[in-house]
Amino acid sequence: MSFLVVIPARYASTRLPGKMLLDIAGKPMVARVAQRAALSQASDVIVATDHAQIEAVAQSHGLRTMLTSSAHQSGTDRLAEVVQTLQLDDDAVIVGVQGDEPLIDPALIDAVAQDLLAQTEALITTAAKPITRAEDFFNPHFVKVVCDAAGLALYFSRAPIPYARDAFGASQQVLPAALPALHHIGIYAYRAGFLKRFGNLSQNPAEKFEALEQLRALHHGYRIAVRIWDQEIETGVDTAQDLARIRAKFESI
Repeated sequence: MSFLVVIPARYASTRLPGKMLLDIAGKPMVARVAQRAALSQASDVIVATDHAQIEAVAQSHGLRTMLTSSAHQSGTDRLAEVVQTLQLDDDAVIVGVQGDEPLIDPALIDAVAQDLLAQTEALITTAAKPITRAEDFFNPHFVKVVCDAAGLALYFSRAPIPYARDAFGASQQVLPAALPALHHIGIYAYRAGFLKRFGNLSQNPAEKFEALEQLRALHHGYRIAVRIWDQEIETGVDTAQDLARIRAKFESI
């Protein structure tokens, strides 16, 4: 299995400015993420950043880096620049690992890469986890996905989908049995050929309203395969509370 991991590491962050450089048990967050990614079967791990300080710090920890444009609107755009710079073949597989997930499971990285290498219909793979709590299902911060019989995504939404009309008409406190509610996990594997075309794809209204860029791929006819992941996942760092939680986890390791 041959694939490349790219970690888009943007300096700006609304809630935690410069969070890629925040200390976690003696190492900056970006180094912790790269450390986990290196435990996967990836042939290489690259930190793609828009900031010289992140580049310098990453290099000081022995990481391969690439300085990319500060104008990118998304991590996918940053991955696309890496693909163009490295002149990768269209069939090359790139896994984008978010730079704020210092406890990402290397097996999850391998799973989405392996699924894409085996795919004939999709140029993108991602993952989702069954939702078991009603409070998560109705939480707009939990992105949901509905799949077809082949495991390909039909739609992603912050809304509670699929909506159990009769059951929720009686109560929204408990999820009905067998509801296929899936929480989307924000990791993607891409074929390089798709990333080369991504920047030329126009946004669509659903993407703008939902603030979910994967809807752009679906809108333009690209299929996204979804790996159902039934193991525990550790969420990323978006807030000071998240940072405290992750630091406590590392202290206990």
